Amino acid sequence: MPRHCVDLCVIGAGSGGLSVAAAAAQMGAATVLIEKGRMGGDCLNYGCVPSKSLLAAAHAAADARKAARFGVDCGEPAIDDARVYAHIRSVIAAIAPNDSAERFEGLGATVIRAPARFTGPREVEAGDHRIFARRFVIATGSSPLIPAVPGLETVPFDTNETVFERQRLPRRLIVIGGGPIGIEMAQAHRGLGSEVTVLQKGRILPKDDPELTAILGDLLAGEGIRIVEDADVLGVEKTASGVAARFRANGKEERIEGTDLLVAAGRKASVEGLGLEAAGIATTPKGVTVDARLRTTNKRVFAIGDAAGPYQFTHMAGYHAGIVIRNALLRLPSKVDHRAVPWVTYTAPELAHVGLSEQEVRDRGHAVRVLRWSFHENDRAQAERTTDGLVKVIATPRGRVLGASILGAHAGDLVQTWSLSIAQKLKLSAIAGMIAPYPTLGEANKRAAGSFYAPALFGPKVRRLVRFLSRFG
Repeated sequence: MPRHCVDLCVIGAGSGGLSVAAAAAQMGAATVLIEKGRMGGDCLNYGCVPSKSLLAAAHAAADARKAARFGVDCGEPAIDDARVYAHIRSVIAAIAPNDSAERFEGLGATVIRAPARFTGPREVEAGDHRIFARRFVIATGSSPLIPAVPGLETVPFDTNETVFERQRLPRRLIVIGGGPIGIEMAQAHRGLGSEVTVLQKGRILPKDDPELTAILGDLLAGEGIRIVEDADVLGVEKTASGVAARFRANGKEERIEGTDLLVAAGRKASVEGLGLEAAGIATTPKGVTVDARLRTTNKRVFAIGDAAGPYQFTHMAGYHAGIVIRNALLRLPSKVDHRAVPWVTYTAPELAHVGLSEQEVRDRGHAVRVLRWSFHENDRAQAERTTDGLVKVIATPRGRVLGASILGAHAGDLVQTWSLSIAQKLKLSAIAGMIAPYPTLGEANKRAAGSFYAPALFGPKVRRLVRFLSRFG
């Protein structure tokens, strides 16, 4: 059995594990990277990359349908299923070399393609390899959570791990789950011609601002997507044409039929089979237990990304990777800071959030100022006919930014201003005082911040001051 004695062993070649391994190898640390599945992990193969590629195709079709509002007549677009899925595969293929075993071996890391299992506090077995390391990083990501729906085991269904490998678009799609994955896939398939029904146990996108999700829900309904909130799925069954689902909502029981079923009911940390008990590593149903430095209960082992939570986003895995590099290799006591974690649902319009919500601030008993600026008041949005949505900012009475939610075109780009303001403890005056190029959607951020000062600036005290100063010429 080959034996490796190294500085760092990374388990999982998703976005977080790859970031740690690349940095460690280039810093001169002897590094082993272990992956049992596809290099690039969930994000490249089953998550962010294919989902945004499918959404891009759907948005292109939607733009063609709406082009007449600009005086450009396109009519109903023709959807070629095979070419849509070929587009997804080509995007993955274009990015894959950056995540390949060959690239990381070129950086100096040893890549082992096999399942990993701890056999002790400082050793791991992977295939016929035994690895002893000064430090370990668990970066095994997450997998789809399959709900306990009666009959689900008897019907074919997709998850995010299979839906992008199809050959044909579904004609009538039933989606169980109204979180980000479920809602994105609902709009993507509807835009490409599928009939879509979403069954959500509570309200859709429950972690986002309810004011904005209500607007988004109405927009999606306007596109022909049926969204059933507070739906209790009673069971699913095979039919001659595909699948049927029974559910109860608003006190009524209903049965709907579809050709295909997508389960998007959440995700769970992928930690099974790692032998964590042998290494003295504690877990909970949410994943590996870590401290503020991302150390597990075995202080030589770190856990990052979806495996550690609490935020299951690719950009969080990358952020965690930086924390681990500072702690494990540079021996700098660096801690995570979750105050300014942004997330985005890539519908059209996009929905983005960072920081505290209005309800979270009110639940803590703090005074709050809520600022809103509609995209209807933004000139660029008017020019491009993307006026749906608004910027909503949560601030203290003294102008410190606590959180922001944005529903609108390019919200994922616009929310970065608020992420920076929270992380750097900037006040609204910094945003209100910046020079924003005209005409841009970013002006909406400036206008929202400026609205904090408008009541005082245009109030009676300033009016009296201006009248008084005018006496002096």
